Amino acid sequence: MSGTTTAASALRRRTAGAGANRWVVLVVLCVSLLLVALDATVLHVAVPAVTEDLRPGAIELLWIVDVYPLVCASLLILFGTLGDRVGRRRILLLGYALFGVASAVAAFASSAQVLILARALLGVGGAMIMPATLSILRHVFPDRRERALAIGIWSAVAAVGAAVGPLLGGFLLEHFWWGSVFLVNIPLMLVSLPVGRLLLPESKGERNGPWDVAGALMAAGGLFGAVFGVKRLGGGEPVADVFTVAPLVVGAVLLYLFVRRQRRRPYPLVDLRMFARPAFSTAVGCIVLAMLALVGLELIAAQYLQLVLGLSPLETGLRLLPLTVAAMAAGLAGARMLRRFGPRRMVCFGFCLTAAAVLMLTGMGGRENTGLLLSGFVLLGFGLETTLFGAYESMLSEAPAEQAGGAAAVGETSYQLGAGIGIALLGSVMNAAYAPGLASVPGVPAPAAASAGHSLGEAYEVAAQLGGDAGGALRRAARESFVHGLHVTLLVSAVLLLLGAVMAARLPRVMQCEAVEVELPAPREPERPRVSA
Repeated sequence: MSGTTTAASALRRRTAGAGANRWVVLVVLCVSLLLVALDATVLHVAVPAVTEDLRPGAIELLWIVDVYPLVCASLLILFGTLGDRVGRRRILLLGYALFGVASAVAAFASSAQVLILARALLGVGGAMIMPATLSILRHVFPDRRERALAIGIWSAVAAVGAAVGPLLGGFLLEHFWWGSVFLVNIPLMLVSLPVGRLLLPESKGERNGPWDVAGALMAAGGLFGAVFGVKRLGGGEPVADVFTVAPLVVGAVLLYLFVRRQRRRPYPLVDLRMFARPAFSTAVGCIVLAMLALVGLELIAAQYLQLVLGLSPLETGLRLLPLTVAAMAAGLAGARMLRRFGPRRMVCFGFCLTAAAVLMLTGMGGRENTGLLLSGFVLLGFGLETTLFGAYESMLSEAPAEQAGGAAAVGETSYQLGAGIGIALLGSVMNAAYAPGLASVPGVPAPAAASAGHSLGEAYEVAAQLGGDAGGALRRAARESFVHGLHVTLLVSAVLLLLGAVMAARLPRVMQCEAVEVELPAPREPERPRVSA
């Protein structure tokens, strides 16, 4: 019996590989992911150079930075489900081509409008690439043990891309012009296109019924409105502002109509019955909570390191590097931890470890404590990646193989929504705790104190304009208020992470590696002896 199971598993793996070693396929997919992860962060350090060269207005600069994640998040479900229908490799290769062309347009953009258009096209390419990589990975690795290891490597590469982006951008800007941060994509895409066409297997889901074009557009429009509204809240825009409320309301209505439409259709774009599975819905919720804590904390930590401790952007990146290294280690060790402890204990442990790291970081003050930062960031990176690994693996394994693209798109969308909500929520908590400390600084006029209450950077500018004792007092009060707001934000994050640990109790206790079913030919019945007359 064991020999039959082993042979069946081997047969399934060979069929999934479609002529190429599945680990070589993983390398190609990881290169795809690395490009998208790099492009999501590499522009951050180039913003000053872009501003000096193209002279964009305040609104144009905001769109240059935000249009990529906004478009990418909006189109994930559309392209994820389209890949299930027309072929995941086909969508991935089209994404490669579009990403390369858009990178060239962005590199040589002569105006802010052209750069915004190119960044939007990069977002479309990213939306085609991201769900396709995960869904192909799901197809190529049908055995859950191997798939867990592959997801660990995949997530480690994502952590590397997010960390290397700002460092690579800083290096290129020191030697070349700002467009070079986009040109690095082109050689890799020129290699990835023929290699992907040669090595990647094609896979599709069930082709029952027509593809729901109206539903796909509803999902794209709803997600665009929701993510745009959340980003405005995270940017400090008033809650009652019409340009904040209107996108949120329109997005919510479109998403409601999308859900109702999917429930009524015999062949839905996204099978919402997946959310009825506790493991799938819980895993999606865990991804949102983990990203909510990670992105908001990273943003505030970067401000603390630069504005309170006075570190340069490069020094800030190096201080945050242990977080990335720890995340890589957790991704590579994730498959073994998942087999040994199971999804429930692994994700609970990840949330609790992250909460402990966050509470440890409340010891940060006005002076640098290297040991505290190092240990806190290491625990934070390891805990968050452990959580995300366990949640992603559970979500992908709970989804039917024929709906892998839709499931991967749901996971990536929850990732993007969690990041946006985290910036908005934790940023609001930070501002609420920071501003009151500047209301009554001796010698500072009320209008100046109100301006200083917007952000620590603005407080430093007001203090420089005031000068003298009043300026020095405002600068000290702003730093103390920022550290106080940081502590409050960390405590709120710890509470949310502990709620995530409670939520993770709904995940399966053990990693269920079911036997692979392979259809074998039916045994031939023995021929009956002929009876002669």
